[in-house]
Amino acid sequence: MASSMRSLFSDHSRYVESFRRFLDNSTEHQCMQEFMDKKLPGIIARIGDAKSEIKILSIGGGAGEIDLQILSKVQAQYPGVHINNEVVEPSAEQITKYRELVAKTSNLENIKFAWHKETSSEYQNRMMEKKELQKWDFIHMIQMLYYVKDIPATLKFFHSLLANNAKILIILVSGTSGWDKLWKKYGSRLPRDDLCQYVTSSDLTQMLDNLEIKYECYDLLSTMDITDCFIDGNENGDLLWDFLTETCNFNTTAPPDLKAEIMKDLQEPGFSVKKEGKVLFNNSLSFIVVEA
Repeated sequence: MASSMRSLFSDHSRYVESFRRFLDNSTEHQCMQEFMDKKLPGIIARIGDAKSEIKILSIGGGAGEIDLQILSKVQAQYPGVHINNEVVEPSAEQITKYRELVAKTSNLENIKFAWHKETSSEYQNRMMEKKELQKWDFIHMIQMLYYVKDIPATLKFFHSLLANNAKILIILVSGTSGWDKLWKKYGSRLPRDDLCQYVTSSDLTQMLDNLEIKYECYDLLSTMDITDCFIDGNENGDLLWDFLTETCNFNTTAPPDLKAEIMKDLQEPGFSVKKEGKVLFNNSLSFIVVEA
């Protein structure tokens, strides 16, 4: 589920479209790209030291776009070293897209791919049944912890799988983002399913502190242009409303008082900035690097 944050609506095709509009109207992928280019090389600098094979585990790898960026950085750091890349992803549709992307991407000769159609907790249960746990050099969880029921237990488990010099990279929305304020204020008034929970980097760092696990946290600014949300009958705005509230057809079905209240808040400085006639929602991301 890499990069897809909110839970599925009953109308899956509308959810997919609302998520696509979010990506089109936000700097989410550019923000991740900036991190991969500037910070990731330093983070992975020692993960493969004195190893003949580098083992990478992608939890919620989605369609693989971000995964392949990570793999290219590892290849650049350790040219010619064999990489074993395993992907845990519950969506068959996403795995198909990932496989298609790998098939048409060059320079992957030294990488072995394996996909497991399961959730992180299903993977955890499957591994626990084995006598010997596989150790990993790099584990990444990109925009997927919203779907995990017991996050502290998940963090503790995957931390236990780290080899020498290994790291876990977690990406999720920042505690300073507009999402944090939106969820805290309106979460109880918005319909949602039990699959998805509101969690930001503030919650996560607190959990890591409680577990006494060492980490570093980097915040990068990302925005989402929500100007169309304030134009009546605008299709793009309607789909962005769905994404913001995790509610199918929110703009036409929400109680008028709730909609008016959120609409007013979304234009406030704590949620968004106004720039050159646009309303830019604070979609800032946190990149948390956990050490072995």
